[in-house]
This record gives sequence, structure tokens and C-alpha cells, in this order.
Amino acid sequence: MPNRNDQLSALLQQHIEAGEFPSAVYLVGERDEIFYEDALGHSVVEPYRVANKIDTIYDLASLTKPLITSMLCARRIELGELTLDSSVSHYLPEFDRTDKSMITIRELLTHTSGLPAWRPLYVLTEEQIDRAAGAIASLDLEYKPGTRVVYSDLGFIALGILLERMMHQHLADLAKHEIFEPLNLQQTFFNPELALQTGIAACETGNTYERDMSKQMGAGEYANSRQRLIWGEVHDGNAYFLGGAAGHAGLFSTARETFLLAQQFLSESTKLLAPETCRLFRENMTPGLEEARSIGWQLAATKDSTGGADLPPDSFGHNGFTGTCLWIDPDHRRVFTLLTNRTHAHALPFANINAVRREFNTFAAKALE
Repeated sequence: MPNRNDQLSALLQQHIEAGEFPSAVYLVGERDEIFYEDALGHSVVEPYRVANKIDTIYDLASLTKPLITSMLCARRIELGELTLDSSVSHYLPEFDRTDKSMITIRELLTHTSGLPAWRPLYVLTEEQIDRAAGAIASLDLEYKPGTRVVYSDLGFIALGILLERMMHQHLADLAKHEIFEPLNLQQTFFNPELALQTGIAACETGNTYERDMSKQMGAGEYANSRQRLIWGEVHDGNAYFLGGAAGHAGLFSTARETFLLAQQFLSESTKLLAPETCRLFRENMTPGLEEARSIGWQLAATKDSTGGADLPPDSFGHNGFTGTCLWIDPDHRRVFTLLTNRTHAHALPFANINAVRREFNTFAAKALE
């Protein structure tokens, strides 16, 4: 049976008491074994308190990008249905424009497409979901594709739409059939059922953060902005607008099932890919640019990555806006998972927990030594 690690638990308890996040679950594993795990704090503090548990379900936010969208893309690449250097416009005719016709699948996956980081699609499309790809394609590029790394939700939303059109299935159904069911995951899904709400960590009350961001960039007000406590439904406004499942956000899971998902990116343990395909996740495809990026993941070679100083440079990881973090060390087959809900019961600005993520991963790597 895995044990709590006193140092890791004390670190996270200290940050809970400092008010940075109300709850945390962590899991540290190697090969197929979980070595350390613990649940701390309260997954809900408003409107009433719910003590946190190991199997609390969290909104994984942007961990959706690598765990779902990149995995589905890798499966298509392996089957020869998609190639990294194909033009996106081949699959999404909306991108067949002078400035975007040469953007490639690789550039979307490595955040080098030139697309802006974020825009409120629910405003730009006037709430017409089928206009989302066109709205993204009509935005001005912020730099020449391939010349910079600028993290972009919009690029991954486009990938999600591309996969749906290719496979003639909703992204949630694709993920269910190709990922969740083969791995027998019981607590991993998009759009949780209402009956599960009390087992889910709560998020922000109202999308105040997004409303402020939209206002600051002059994108206008969203009439149907959620004012209620976001609990048991996706926090991200674009993902919510797109039906709760999108290429960039919407995935819910527990730490233990996130561990099972993480193992699918390791050549020795994957059940979803050919082992050689897994090299795509540790290969730096953006040498000399702002970040070291593989398909869907940031590499620990990136300066100031949240992986911390002790992970090998080809380790790969990702953060989620809600307060989540996952890092994978392929050399030692180690997985470091930290799930928090930093947006819950916290006034703006939300706590920047990157230092906590680094410290957690550093302590965890040392604990396994």
C-alpha cells in the first residue's frame, strides 16, 4: 500500500494554511507502482465543507491537451491518418487563408502556430458553436508560424475540432472509446453526472477571471456568463461553451486514474500506442525557442519549468489553470501528480503556485531516490 510522504504532505499543508488553495491530492509513482499519495484540506469550502479524499475528482483543465488531444493525435499519426507536417487547412478548410494555409499539425501541437493564446469564442461566434473554427482562423497571427513558442488554447481547440471532423465523432466519445474504456477508467470523463458533484473539487464562483480578461482585451461582455459556483462542470469558459469537451480543457479525473493515463506515454507501459510512438513526447521539437516542447508537452529542459531542477531534461509535463500539474520522467518511468483547486473560494488574483509545483516535484524526485 502506498504511504503519505511526510515532507510532501507538510509542504502542501503549509500552502493550504496560507490560503493558496483549499485542497490537494498528490501521487508519486514509479513503473506501475504508487509509492506516495495523500489527500489534504477540503475539496469544497463553500457553500459547505467537504473533506478531501484520495479519490476526489478534479477538473484537470489544460491537462486535457496532452492527456486527450495529444494522445488522440499520436494514435492518428501512428495509423498514418495524420502527419505532423500536414497543413491544418487540409483538414479544416477555414484555415485555407493566406496567412494560415501553411500552419502545420506540429505547430499546433507545439504552440508555435502564431495563433493568440486566448479569445472568448462564446463572444466572437455570437454563441454559434459551428463557427468556432472560423472564428479562430479569422484572428490575426501574432508572429510567423514556427518562430516562437506562445502557449495557445486556441490551437488546441482547433485540434479538437479537427479530430472530431476526421473521426465523425464528438471528442468526448472519441476519448471514451479510444482511451477511457480500453484502460477501464471509472472516474475519468468529460461532463460529470450531477450525482457525482459532492465527490468533485469545486472551482471559482462565476467566471470572474475570464470576464475581467475579456473586458481588458476589449472583446466585449458575455451575456450568459456563469455567476454560480462552478462545481462539477468545466471551469473553462470556452470548453463550457463548446459543450464541456474541447481540445484544450474539460477532462475530469482522480490522481490514481491520472497516473494510469500518464503511463500511456511511456514506451514500457503504454497500452494505447506502439512503444516507438512514445518517443514523440520526449523529443524537443522547438530547439532554440522560448520553451522546449514536444507534441502536447513541455520538456523539463525549459528554463523555470514546473518540473523543478531534478528531473532529466527530456522529462515532460503540463500544468492546468485550476491548479493541477503532471510530470513524467521517461528514463526512470516516474510520474508526479499534484491536483489542487486554487480557483475555489479565492478572490482574484488567484495564487501563482508554480513555485509550489517545482518544490513538490523536487521533493518527490528526491524521495524516490
